[in-house]
Amino acid sequence: QVQLVESGGGLVQAGGSLRLSCAASGRTFSVYTMGWFRQAPGKEREFVAAITWSGRSTTYADSVKGRFTISRDNAKNTVYLQMNRLKPEDPGVYYCAAQGSVGRAMDDLPMYDYWGQGTQVTVSS
Repeated sequence: QVQLVESGGGLVQAGGSLRLSCAASGRTFSVYTMGWFRQAPGKEREFVAAITWSGRSTTYADSVKGRFTISRDNAKNTVYLQMNRLKPEDPGVYYCAAQGSVGRAMDDLPMYDYWGQGTQVTVSS
């Protein structure tokens, strides 16, 4: 099994920044692409960003392109999401997720095998 623990959420003013972290433990050798998803109240969970195991390939939702950056440190089994220029439409619970095999779509929620508990991001206007 793989355990994912997110941290770094909080309250920030619109235009501000936050950095989320996701630490993986357990059978981390079986983890490949990792991603971030978010869920606002009353809405479905949506894709935010993902990164391959090598870090060479990343993909982002259109709504966050140019503002968010995903990165990973495999030595620490940690993935990061740097969020800049936060907007009022960015709040929600941010979830870290990991795929257990290669060759899957990076932005497709059902393709992820492991999930963290989530961390709350709130943006004040």
